[in-house]
Amino acid sequence: MASTPPPRFVVRTADDVGRQRRTRLLLAGAWATSLLVACLITWALTAHTPALSSHRGQIAKLTARNDELLQQLANVQRSGQVSDIATKELKRNLAERDEEISGLRTDLAFYSRLVGGGAQREGLQIQDTRVSAVTGTPRAWNIVLTLTQNARRGDDIKGKATLAIEGIRGDKVVTLEGSALGETGQGDGLAFSFKYFQQVHGSFVLPADFKPTRLRITVTADGSTPVTRSLAWAEVTQGEKESDVQR
Repeated sequence: MASTPPPRFVVRTADDVGRQRRTRLLLAGAWATSLLVACLITWALTAHTPALSSHRGQIAKLTARNDELLQQLANVQRSGQVSDIATKELKRNLAERDEEISGLRTDLAFYSRLVGGGAQREGLQIQDTRVSAVTGTPRAWNIVLTLTQNARRGDDIKGKATLAIEGIRGDKVVTLEGSALGETGQGDGLAFSFKYFQQVHGSFVLPADFKPTRLRITVTADGSTPVTRSLAWAEVTQGEKESDVQR
């Protein structure tokens, strides 16, 4: 039995024709849209590449400049530290030299007076006074008096030195002397006997509620007019403060 050949003509409705036309239009539109998007992307990349490169270059330059400034700052800080150390060392050396000069001047005055550098024959004098705290004993103090007389006099001299300490106790100004300076105080004075000079040592105790402000020393030699010297407490304890700083 012979097969029937396909028909040469196909009958399509108007709806099929319209659907195919819409499909073609949609495909054409999608292709055109994708082409447009591709063109836009290509243009954007091409247009902004120089700007991105320029920004990267500027960032690199700023980073390098920042590193350079940080290094300069570190150098300045290091230089400042070196200058501070050098300045402190210089000040310390100057302080030591000033102390040495002061000591030499004191020694010069002492020996000049001792040998009678001037024409005047001077009598008993309080050359130097130093007060220092007694280690391990609260409120106890040691005192060293340096007494001199002109060597041209050539006579032995004897006598006693008495202490009086002025200060604040409570809300009043009081003066402690004699037995009021504690058990180690010299109630009848510190005895001395010398021809040229002598260092006289003593000790005393201050009450806990007493704040000293001045030290008054009276030196009385046999047959001579008493010699009195009044010194600020800060002055006579200056060596004690310097020792604390050095420690």
